[in-house]
Amino acid sequence: MTITLRPSDARGHADHGWLNSRHSFSFADYHDPRQMGFRALRVINDDVVRPSTGFATHGHRDMEIVTYVVRGALEHKDTTGGTGILRRGDVQRMSAGTGVRHSEYNASRQDDVRLLQIWILPNQEGLPPSYEQATFPDAAKRNRLFLIAAPGGVEGALPIHQDVRIHASVLDTNASLRHTLVAGRGAWIQVVDGSLSVNGQILSTGDGAAIEAVETLTITAQSETEFLLFDLA
Repeated sequence: MTITLRPSDARGHADHGWLNSRHSFSFADYHDPRQMGFRALRVINDDVVRPSTGFATHGHRDMEIVTYVVRGALEHKDTTGGTGILRRGDVQRMSAGTGVRHSEYNASRQDDVRLLQIWILPNQEGLPPSYEQATFPDAAKRNRLFLIAAPGGVEGALPIHQDVRIHASVLDTNASLRHTLVAGRGAWIQVVDGSLSVNGQILSTGDGAAIEAVETLTITAQSETEFLLFDLA
């Protein structure tokens, strides 16, 4: 059994004034050959974007990009025709495929927007670009693992082109749940806010953990805690 902690304060950090970003894995100017991702999971950036600023139009290819909004309002536009303003509970999925250009801006003039930007390597290159968003309210995630992205969009999740299932959860203090990993699969847990234990290992806000060779995960909240669980082939 292996649970490898990725502490919050060990992550890469970039403060551009308009953007304050923490990188769980190597990204942009932050490079650590020991932190190049976990299985098909390539990027988890915890971004805080200042009011009326954001990411100008730029391009991507051959990547599954999932955006999880924690607070605030994020305005999206892309060359597939996808547009929208995402708020807490909203998740977007963009398959970059053969090439897509997009922008992401803070839609507020007063408040920051915080989001997790997640990149997953696709199961094949050259897919047609596509975009989709959905709302998964806190009530649906309360004290359970709620599927927000998965191959084929099963159970109402957003569809992604990789054998990865992303679950979101908001646990009450002392609430506990279990998750079983099929033999050969691994998991990554990312704490958005709060504190929890995973098979006795404590994780707090911003911490992540890579999990290998574990059959059952027992997750217990030390305080009200929001987290993501990635179940990966």
